[in-house]
Amino acid sequence: MNSSKMHKKILWITETAMMLALLVALQWATSGLNNQFITGSCVNLVLAMTVLLVGLSSGLTVALISPVMAFLLNIAPQIVTVPAIMAGNAVFVLLLHYAADPEGKQISRQIAALVLAAVAKFAVLYLIVVKLICGPMAQSLLASGTLKQPMIAALTVKFSWPQLITALIGGAIALAVFPLLKKALKK
Repeated sequence: MNSSKMHKKILWITETAMMLALLVALQWATSGLNNQFITGSCVNLVLAMTVLLVGLSSGLTVALISPVMAFLLNIAPQIVTVPAIMAGNAVFVLLLHYAADPEGKQISRQIAALVLAAVAKFAVLYLIVVKLICGPMAQSLLASGTLKQPMIAALTVKFSWPQLITALIGGAIALAVFPLLKKALKK
């Protein structure tokens, strides 16, 4: 491997690891507040900044690894939700990457991309967690002891409309600071 490719690979690993560490640190720091709107907005902020600043592969890596880390650190609610969170995060990152203006100059396109990504993430999480896990799968999860009835009720609320709000808040903050960070990082 030539030095240019090695440099790019090391840079990718470093940037991705830093964004993942930032996301996990924010989850951990805000988890004690027991406020989904703060923690969720921070998560979506870092996911959006990762894909916009570092790129799609880093964004997807952070999107997929962070729910696992959150579960291991006792931040994510249940293991059965981890794949759903991974899917929701991946959809959010993919749509921001492909729909947003990479230069951040077309504000209307940025806003449309954010709304699309936030609605899609909400829809994925709602369908998987509320309609599938808390729906048809609930009886077998209760019978196996994987979930208790109060957790099903909590998941139904947690993975409904608050997901849309936190994706919009985190994404909006990211879009607001993205041009400034991009410019600062070029210096």
